[in-house]
Amino acid sequence: MTAPSTKAPGWRIGRLAGAPVYIGRSWFLVAGVIIVLFGPVVRNVLPDLGASAYVVAGAFAILLLVSVLVHEAAHALVGQACGYQVSRVVADFWGGHTAYDSRDSTPGRSALVAISGPLANAALAGVGWLWLQQTHTGTIAFMLAAGFTWANAFVAAFNLLPGLPLDGGFLVDSLVWKLTGSRALGMIVAGWSGRLVVVAVAWWLIGRPWMSGQEFQLTSVLWLAILGGFLWFGASDAIKVGQARQRLESVRVHDYLTPVVTVPADGPLTQLPPPVGQLVVGTDPAGQPVGVLDPAALGTVPREAWPTTPVSAVLQHLPPAWVVAGAPDDDMTEVVIAIQSDRLPLVAVRDPSGHVHGVIRASDL
Repeated sequence: MTAPSTKAPGWRIGRLAGAPVYIGRSWFLVAGVIIVLFGPVVRNVLPDLGASAYVVAGAFAILLLVSVLVHEAAHALVGQACGYQVSRVVADFWGGHTAYDSRDSTPGRSALVAISGPLANAALAGVGWLWLQQTHTGTIAFMLAAGFTWANAFVAAFNLLPGLPLDGGFLVDSLVWKLTGSRALGMIVAGWSGRLVVVAVAWWLIGRPWMSGQEFQLTSVLWLAILGGFLWFGASDAIKVGQARQRLESVRVHDYLTPVVTVPADGPLTQLPPPVGQLVVGTDPAGQPVGVLDPAALGTVPREAWPTTPVSAVLQHLPPAWVVAGAPDDDMTEVVIAIQSDRLPLVAVRDPSGHVHGVIRASDL
């Protein structure tokens, strides 16, 4: 999951199932590089085009943008179908990314979201191949169709390499998670696998030619620097996050749990228990916690007004995300993720039957 940002990541071009879709500012740099590199190729193959070859290269850049957006749209739509809340879809320098909240994820859902992107590119490669059959060699349409087909086939295959931050890495993460029950271990294994992918790419681009006595090509070194750097840092971040989650998995909720007393929020203040040092949590008619008693606010209400003043009037109301499903023997992962993701001062731990076990304060962690 990519954390939502308050700053727009680029130019918004529309919405997908309610989530904004952006072209990142860095994508225009990519488009410029494609035009500069692909333009001379088009000009060599179709010399009659002259300077118009760069217009064809620009058209190819737009086709690649469509491919990226389709890839990310697949992630977004499957994520929404799995119950994730998608906050944005972005096409940028690194291809693109989809930001969504996956706190309720499972190994199966994570794998479905991951595989959807490469499958979308594979489908586009199929469309490109059919387009290629309808064109003639030596035409603009043939060059665009060939480039579109090859690019989507490459993106599908490359993204399935088994290491984070690639989609194939999320498949490794999901598999280890499913087999061991530990998402943390899944991320660590997939992160190390991502580092091995970098080593393999380096061998293919640099080591293999060197061993065969060939000279290094500058383009190979540049590709290794760009792709290898992106993959290595992404894999390293995954390992760090996995190690942090692993530490959380060793701590139990009951180690930080503060007991509470629950009362209906729409009931009068007279139902409040006598002061015994426990926190008071107000609940809605469905039993869902909506906030905690604010002693300062309670102190402003005269005793004679208690029978007609609802508890909700003196609650510190909190967003729905403050309630985390769990039990005292669970690990702290979901609690900490909720506190960090939504910047909550505290969370309530409630089991599926509706019983509120207590609250955990962010200041206690």
